[in-house]
Amino acid sequence: MANSPGPSSSYSDNVQNVPDYVQKITADSITPGRMAVISDHYGTMGSTGSRISDGFSVVSSGNTMLLPLSVVPTPVLDTPMKPETSSATMEDIKPKIKTEESTIQPADSNSPKQPFVPCKVCGDRASGYHYGVTSCEGCKGFFRRSIQKQIEYRCLRDGKCMVIRLNRNRCQYCRFKKCLAVGMSRDSVRFGRVPKRSKSMDEAHVSSTDPTLEQSAIESKQLAIYDIILNVSQAHLAHCGVTDDKLKTLQRKHATLMTKIEIPDRLVQFTDEELESQRLLMWQCYASLTTPAIQNMVEFVKRIPGILELSQDDQLILIKMSFFEMWVTRMARMFSLEESVLTFEDGSIIQKEELSVVYSAEFVSAMFDVAGNINGLNLNDTEIGLLSAVILASPDRHGIQNMKAVEALWEKLIEALKLQLKRNHSTEENLFGTALVKLSELRALGSHHNELLQYYRSNWHRCKIPPLFSEIYDIPKNEMYMMESPPCNNMNIPVGSS
Repeated sequence: MANSPGPSSSYSDNVQNVPDYVQKITADSITPGRMAVISDHYGTMGSTGSRISDGFSVVSSGNTMLLPLSVVPTPVLDTPMKPETSSATMEDIKPKIKTEESTIQPADSNSPKQPFVPCKVCGDRASGYHYGVTSCEGCKGFFRRSIQKQIEYRCLRDGKCMVIRLNRNRCQYCRFKKCLAVGMSRDSVRFGRVPKRSKSMDEAHVSSTDPTLEQSAIESKQLAIYDIILNVSQAHLAHCGVTDDKLKTLQRKHATLMTKIEIPDRLVQFTDEELESQRLLMWQCYASLTTPAIQNMVEFVKRIPGILELSQDDQLILIKMSFFEMWVTRMARMFSLEESVLTFEDGSIIQKEELSVVYSAEFVSAMFDVAGNINGLNLNDTEIGLLSAVILASPDRHGIQNMKAVEALWEKLIEALKLQLKRNHSTEENLFGTALVKLSELRALGSHHNELLQYYRSNWHRCKIPPLFSEIYDIPKNEMYMMESPPCNNMNIPVGSS
């Protein structure tokens, strides 16, 4: 022990060069966390006596524990060190502790979490800005497939399923409805990463709102409106023969309402009776071309939310009195002002002059003008379906029994149309009001059409028209009349052929 170096002059000289913050570390102030840091950096001090004896010596004085210089990987402590060497050694100590402290500080922020931007539909992590909203890859692909294939979904739980990441595949109907509710639209196609502005806005909501809470925060009233939009849209796409996708495969062909008659070589003059008979025959042909649209319209009306809750009498009155107005609305894109023709659902192209014989030149011109005005609104299929539904549920039709029920239905459909137009035509502030003006034009045109039908109702015994056409326009059926309705003279000349 006499030969062993004691903590006298050489050690005390070295201690003078130890920084203050090292000397002040006492046994009481070495917390488990700090000791763990020191242990991680220098090795476990105190786990076994052998490791301490290998290169570390602890010098204690009273209740104070001094950090030994052997903590620094220096040779030995019993050899007197020059101030220069000691100073250099102290500099070696200081950076190591600083380095460890600097390593500790970023431990909480070394890998900062990227802001979680949720999918507006299911709450999963959004991959970008798709179809007008931030959404994940799954919901983006689901919405694309739904609008491309025009799939008609059904919900087994009254359309009230919660759509979250874990169960988003269970109910396709509610998932598609949610896509529409959050703003997804075929007309807002935009792919790519989340824009900075959109991301910052979403982060503001995410910072204080859980994704699942955000799903439940959507008002039930708005979801109910989008439920109407979805139902009407699907009904229109399934039961309209002139949607955008169906027109792509429509085979157009020139046709005529007139029947073939033999023209003698000499000049003849047809009697009024003969001309009237020809007009009735053209009317029969026109009725045959229109009847498929009637069947589609009936199926469409049956699928409008709330319509079946009305009495059967009110349902019948609504569809009969609004059919012609709805037909013009749905067929508006088939009226060609430039070529003065009307193309029916089967592709038959009828000249405007022939329609003037069936009705009147004044009425047909007004019909073409109204159709052109509707086309000027640039509505998509869903909006045309909603506009048709609004026309159907007009509460001021003559003969309605439950006026309040019809008014309530009309208000819901108007709200759905307004929301759809606002979402898809955000830059056209007056579009909704313009669309309502077209309803007045259609109402006037429908009244004029009803007046012209009086002639055919009075001559019901002279022609044979399809039963469904007779039913929709309140024309008596002539089941005993033996003259078959002549088919339209299809000239089998495809459009574009010479």
